[in-house]
Amino acid sequence: MRDFILLMHDDVTTAPPPEMWSSYFTRLRSLGVFQGGSAIGSGRAFRRDGALAAVSDLLAGYIRVRADNPTQAEELLAGNPVFECGGTVEIRELPRD
Repeated sequence: MRDFILLMHDDVTTAPPPEMWSSYFTRLRSLGVFQGGSAIGSGRAFRRDGALAAVSDLLAGYIRVRADNPTQAEELLAGNPVFECGGTVEIRELPRD
């Protein structure tokens, strides 16, 4: 299996209720694919030359999952509260060392 990260954007007009999250995490755990995740707070981005870089205000959290391929990772969007409420979820594969 390969590792993927679901990057959730804060672009929904109505916040999903907490029970949606609970149900979604229960599903991922029951499938044995949940590898962790967290909400993401505000931050700052730095460059070596001292200039501040732009930080995306849209990233709100991430979930790490395991899947055999990108299509299977995409199937894990079913029930994701951000996705189900019309928001954006990016799926990125995490490269292996």
